[in-house]
Amino acid sequence: MESNETLMVVLRRKLKQASLLWLEGFKEACCLHRVIIYYLKPKSVSIEHILIFWINYICIICSIFILKSLIIPTLQWILPDHFPAINVEEPCSFGGILKLYSFLRVGLIQLFYVLWFYPLYIFSFILSNIWYIDIAKYGFFAIGKHGPAVTKPSNKKESPTSQSSTRMDRPTDLGGVMIVIAEQVYSVLLLSFFFLEVYVTGYVPYIGKAINFLLLSWMYAYYCFEYKWNLSGLSLDKRLDFFETNWAFFLGFGNPCVLAIFLFSPLVSFGVMAILFPLFVLTATGSDADKVIDSQRRKWRGAGLGKLPIFCVADYLSMRVLSFFPTERWEQMQDERREQMQDEKAL
Repeated sequence: MESNETLMVVLRRKLKQASLLWLEGFKEACCLHRVIIYYLKPKSVSIEHILIFWINYICIICSIFILKSLIIPTLQWILPDHFPAINVEEPCSFGGILKLYSFLRVGLIQLFYVLWFYPLYIFSFILSNIWYIDIAKYGFFAIGKHGPAVTKPSNKKESPTSQSSTRMDRPTDLGGVMIVIAEQVYSVLLLSFFFLEVYVTGYVPYIGKAINFLLLSWMYAYYCFEYKWNLSGLSLDKRLDFFETNWAFFLGFGNPCVLAIFLFSPLVSFGVMAILFPLFVLTATGSDADKVIDSQRRKWRGAGLGKLPIFCVADYLSMRVLSFFPTERWEQMQDERREQMQDEKAL
């Protein structure tokens, strides 16, 4: 009985910590006033964002409006699904014609998607991602953050030596270049499988939408901070460790991103998110997430929430794919990563 009461006390404390950390992440995401700093300093940020806004708003959202308000009603008028003005003694004689009209109408709408929406979607996706990198870069240097934000590990404070080693994560010799390439390949696989996981969970009965919302929030939060971490030179290990250790904070940060698009259709959601995403990227760039999290930890006397393996499924699938390739350098990198993590734990 006493052990059950102790467990309940621990659970209540953890729930309170998670709620407070989630609230801090949510507040950080809503600090869109930070974006004004970036728009005032580098003019390129505002130009890039305006271009993204108009391309995604006019080309996608307006195209959807034209489709629903003009093209579909026109097709309904040219290829009707019933004949209300004609009295026919044998209505079954028109059944084949109505089925043909319905088939042609659906086919023409799908053709519009294939020839216009999907190429436009791909073009906008590629162009927007190029601009997102430039926007994050301008924002990163606009506030003078030329060095990386020091991300503290989950269970200790880094020494000045380890902090300086964080800044020098990327070796410049050939072996270091191979490690960087291997990290990039692994990162692409990891995020691709995680995106697939997000997509699949949406079809789980009853709880699928809730799980999809959680995973989508984490995915957008990671994307928002990844630009800053890349510019900081932070290694992939430390990104994932920091993210999974402070999962409640990043869940809170990702919630406003997803709430803005969750109730729209996929194509409309893409257009809306393409407009809002640069704002959240700039907000993440100006956020001192590590300081916010540390301030909460000091209130908890160093007791953390514990690491939540958000990427465990994606990590397993990524490693399975990489196992099919000759990966001597990859295995060496994995050994170095394990040794580094063991050294950090020993400290």
